[in-house]
Amino acid sequence: MNKFSLPIALLALLTAILSLFYFSSESQSDQFYVDVNKLLDGYKRTKVVRADFEQKAKTLNSNVDSLMTDWQNELKVYEKERSSMSKKELGLKQELLGNKQQQISSYQQAIQKQIQEEDQKATQTVINDINDYVKEFGKNNGYRIILGASGSGNIMYASDQADLTQEVLEGLNKEFDGK
Repeated sequence: MNKFSLPIALLALLTAILSLFYFSSESQSDQFYVDVNKLLDGYKRTKVVRADFEQKAKTLNSNVDSLMTDWQNELKVYEKERSSMSKKELGLKQELLGNKQQQISSYQQAIQKQIQEEDQKATQTVINDINDYVKEFGKNNGYRIILGASGSGNIMYASDQADLTQEVLEGLNKEFDGK
């Protein structure tokens, strides 16, 4: 019986060491990450969506600027003509200019809100594209988990071998170019 106990113990020790090595290397290779900021910056669709958004924002802001210019011109005319106006005319004109200023201010706030919403929609569209692509990329390449690093501390350290950012970015842009 003693003849067999040493080889069995050695076999058990060897099995334990190999399984520890296998499971520890497997768990390391199962976890990968992508740098979300690099994906957002490098994704071609981000630039297209951003340019469209900036054009919309510019158009909306130019409408506000035009209304402000008109109001300022009316105010200048009022300043020039107010000495020749009666008290009643002065009161009406001041009320009119005040109301117009409030309307422009309300409109400006509504436009700013609309611009923020458009920006959020544009950003979410790009993020949805990236998320969908990474999900398919992970399934197609047999990855069990792909984490998203954003530079805000959710992944403090990872080896360069675990970084899939460049590979995902190239595939993402290739897919976008094909559309």
